[in-house]
Amino acid sequence: MTGIEMDGRRIAKAVRTLERRARPRLRRFGLAAAAPPRLDARHAERSMLFSADDDVGPSARLVEVALAAAQAAHESSLESLDARLAGPPYWASLWPGEHYRLLAGLVRTLRPATVIEVGTATGLSALALMHDLAPPGRVVTFDVVPWQAYPGGVLRDADFADGRLVQQLDDLSTPGGLERPRELLSQADLVFVDAAKDGHQEQRFLDNFAQITFAAPPVMVFDDIRLWNMLKIWRGIRHPKLDLTSFGHWSGTGLIDWR
Repeated sequence: MTGIEMDGRRIAKAVRTLERRARPRLRRFGLAAAAPPRLDARHAERSMLFSADDDVGPSARLVEVALAAAQAAHESSLESLDARLAGPPYWASLWPGEHYRLLAGLVRTLRPATVIEVGTATGLSALALMHDLAPPGRVVTFDVVPWQAYPGGVLRDADFADGRLVQQLDDLSTPGGLERPRELLSQADLVFVDAAKDGHQEQRFLDNFAQITFAAPPVMVFDDIRLWNMLKIWRGIRHPKLDLTSFGHWSGTGLIDWR
């Protein structure tokens, strides 16, 4: 047995011990139950269920946009994204396309002039947002790391050649990070937020967005809303909102009508 395997077993044992010790306290608050059966899944995360009647629901506009975008996602093909990957799994071609086909469907539905992405990462989402973007629309993707330096990135110089895709290196989770792109952000029609999911950064984005006077109410897409660290943030949003996970990312996709 290697040292890594031994460390892994020690960590797993420690986690089981902590869960066993915490279970009585959690049970007092109704938060503990029998462990779910083991499932044959590539990846699993903890989450929690909440009532919906005492939360903020969607606007009529958001329902209409979601229905049209889901239909467009169902009809779309993003084989060009598959070609950027070194091998399977080809996310955009698997149901429901993670969130990539839904992003393309939202662009086809909203016909935005300005799309803002927060978190460039590998660049696959930016390519999905560009797929059905009609001229003179543009995608401006924000990150603190240049796209060339991101591990596993799929972007190429040619993607930026016609100006439809631009990367800006600003940290929109800081007060100062809003100053340079404030005017640009105010023109956003569609905003996609895919960042740290650390339980804090996305909330700072929301707080900063509240300081922007948008030219028109944008639709915002938040990724991973069902992850443990995102539950409180998503629940706390008081704008009209809609969980669209079944047509988006398995870890949660939420739409917000930013009014």
